[in-house]
Amino acid sequence: MATNPPWLDTGDNAWQMTAATLVGLQSVPGLMILYAGIVKSKWAINSAFMAFYAFASVLICWVIWAYKIGFGKHMLPFAGIPGPALSMEYQLTQAILPTSGITANFPMSTMVYFQFVFAAITLVIIAGALLGRTNFKAWIIFVPLWLTFSYCVTAYSIWGGGFLAVLGVIDYSGGYVIHLSSGTAGFVAAWWIGPRLDADREDNRPNNIGSVLVGAGILWIGWNGFNGGDPYAASADAGVAVLNTNICTAMSMLCWTLCDVLYYGKPSVIGAVNGMICGLVAITPAAGVIAGWSAIALGLGSGTVPWASMNIFGKKVAFMRSVDDVLGVFHTHFVAGIVGGCATGIFATISGCAAFGITNPGGAIEGNGVQVGYQIAGACFVVGWNIVWTSLILMFIKYVLRIPLRMSEEDLLVGDYACHGEEAYVFGENSSAYAEGALRGKKIEGIAMGEDKGGIIMGKNPDPELEGSSNGSHGIQREEAREIKHD
Repeated sequence: MATNPPWLDTGDNAWQMTAATLVGLQSVPGLMILYAGIVKSKWAINSAFMAFYAFASVLICWVIWAYKIGFGKHMLPFAGIPGPALSMEYQLTQAILPTSGITANFPMSTMVYFQFVFAAITLVIIAGALLGRTNFKAWIIFVPLWLTFSYCVTAYSIWGGGFLAVLGVIDYSGGYVIHLSSGTAGFVAAWWIGPRLDADREDNRPNNIGSVLVGAGILWIGWNGFNGGDPYAASADAGVAVLNTNICTAMSMLCWTLCDVLYYGKPSVIGAVNGMICGLVAITPAAGVIAGWSAIALGLGSGTVPWASMNIFGKKVAFMRSVDDVLGVFHTHFVAGIVGGCATGIFATISGCAAFGITNPGGAIEGNGVQVGYQIAGACFVVGWNIVWTSLILMFIKYVLRIPLRMSEEDLLVGDYACHGEEAYVFGENSSAYAEGALRGKKIEGIAMGEDKGGIIMGKNPDPELEGSSNGSHGIQREEAREIKHD
């Protein structure tokens, strides 16, 4: 095979790999940093590790069987034939989606990796709803199963040439495949797993808002690759998608902040991050097919509708309060995904669709009002499929494999150290976080556990016989914590 075959466009290939790298950075380290900072300090490691594990696990599953379910040859109207994407001959050939007939001027290896980073971030987003109590062993099993039976199905149905693509559903870069599915699955999984400890829900202040902002910044700029890479070319439409992404996101963040000021009397940094995320999610299905003015309008919708969903509906409806969706994934991904999907059916332009390479005659503003109906039909399938399969997978893990979905109460009190034997922030004696003497809280098997504003802290063992131990109180606590863990 020639070093540069005639079908290879080096500019397209370079941009596609760059876009894929930007999307990968959104997960690792973007959402890892955001998750580690937005939870209580005792959950920082576990939260970041859930994202870290999902990224690695998805990649191995992706190249062995999952990619071809989502983008391979036709098997069912909603799934391709599973198989590996690992041979040198396969990876060096021109990229093609065989069911839809779409080709690109870069190799299959680039296509496989580009689609992988989208699959990975979907599972990472789901993790955001489940932080602070999910049994890591259950998460290990959940990731490959949900990837196979849920993500790959929606990806094939909409992007791989499946029945929703034939129907005419427009999802430019994952408003449905990624965000609506993760928002649905995260909320359903949160219901099945159950809530965090009451104390963790009542005092859930972030341990490091600075790192939250760092993660949010990586997420925002990384979205240039998220939406800019989906034309599969360094094309004019890729530029439109990048610009519209940033316009909608900025507008959404400003609107959310204004809502916070009007309703609560002050702007919130975490609120601004939520508004940013909602803007990114809402523009995703529409990025390269709508005009800039429509991106502003969509940002107005994504900065207000999910805000009302989270701050009014979510707090006043008893069922919504009972489901412990830690980061509000339902509001920022499910609701924002619905807003963006329906807006696509309204604002899609004929010229935008043509630039993207699809035959849809625009949306309602172009006189094609039926497109809104197609978008709603697509959303209903994605939501229904994810409710069913997320539930089936979690029931399989819980009732067939007999793996608890939620950590034990003892482990929930301790947090990271009970789960992984590690802590995000370690302080020694004489530091402000090190406590001696009696602590408020519970005594568990000889350890005085006190709950500080930032999480669980450990003090000296209250047994006076151990006060003079040469190991020091810090060593005593650690040894006994390990005994609790292994018992």
